[in-house]
Amino acid sequence: MNPDFLNIENARSKMIEQQIRPWNVLDPNVLDLLTRVQREAFIPKSHRHLAFVDMEVPLPEHQVMLAPKVEARLLQELNLTPTDKALEIGTGSGFMAALIARLAASVLTVEKAPALAEFAQTNLNNANITNVEIVQANGLIENPRWAHVGFDAIAISGAVEKIPDHLIGLLNPGGRLVAITGQAPVMQAVLIERVGDAPVNQGVRSTVLFETLTRLLDDAPKISHFKF
Repeated sequence: MNPDFLNIENARSKMIEQQIRPWNVLDPNVLDLLTRVQREAFIPKSHRHLAFVDMEVPLPEHQVMLAPKVEARLLQELNLTPTDKALEIGTGSGFMAALIARLAASVLTVEKAPALAEFAQTNLNNANITNVEIVQANGLIENPRWAHVGFDAIAISGAVEKIPDHLIGLLNPGGRLVAITGQAPVMQAVLIERVGDAPVNQGVRSTVLFETLTRLLDDAPKISHFKF
């Protein structure tokens, strides 16, 4: 067997056992997926040596790929099912979209930077993932392309000071949204759930998952700190 293949698989296994499991990622479907979807194939060649390191990986357009344990935990919290329709804001390299796509029925992922959208499309094509649609747009503002579509799961793959209300409004009853919110040096990952059939402004439950730190997405909405 190719020694390089053995080294890569050993590194992948260590990433799962030493980084991801200790972060309470124990869902067997998620853990199995992380062994099958090749993270290194979604990373620029110049940084592939960082594929399994406990850190964020630089991407083109001054963006980053979330650390493996953060991606895995957010994926687990989405609690995806094979019939779910998912939305991702911030495609990046396409890796998170690839993971979601393996567990859900379809993924619409939105990327503002044209170069990253093209990079992600190439990566998804190479991985033979066909149930992901990439849209090049600013996913943090309302867009008629998806403004009237309901989603069972939404992932914001990056940080925002505040989750845009219109994204929460896209959740179907029982839908889940994961995001990283706040300002450096204090940020936290949150899970937003639409409970039952109640209107969105009445039937939303928010849970803090963990503290972390990452860069804000471009054009992320800001919280006004002016006091009158």
